[in-house]
Amino acid sequence: MSQRREKLVLTYLCKVCANKKAHLISPYQIAKDLNPKLVLTVSEIDEIMARLSLENYLDFVASEGKNGYYYCVTLKNKGKTFLADQKKQKKAMAMLILRSIFLATVSFVFGLILKIVFKS
Repeated sequence: MSQRREKLVLTYLCKVCANKKAHLISPYQIAKDLNPKLVLTVSEIDEIMARLSLENYLDFVASEGKNGYYYCVTLKNKGKTFLADQKKQKKAMAMLILRSIFLATVSFVFGLILKIVFKS
């Protein structure tokens, strides 16, 4: 199973379950609300939920009721801070790229200056 799918499901759950102690949600609802190009089966969602629970992002209980199959999802601290952590990670990556571009530019200019100085 890909990490991309896990990340999409976790992002969705973080948005839906924000500021709630527990949230009741159907795997069909998760599959429907995710990216329309991404097709997830109930068994795939079960595997993703189990993996996210093992990685300490959330707790969930799967139950079969008269209205269908549902998860009772509770986000743990790691799950509650997931979206903020993703923003920090993207910002850090952008800063790393900008710093690399700046250093490459300075190095190139410095090389040109040295070439001009020693050519004379």
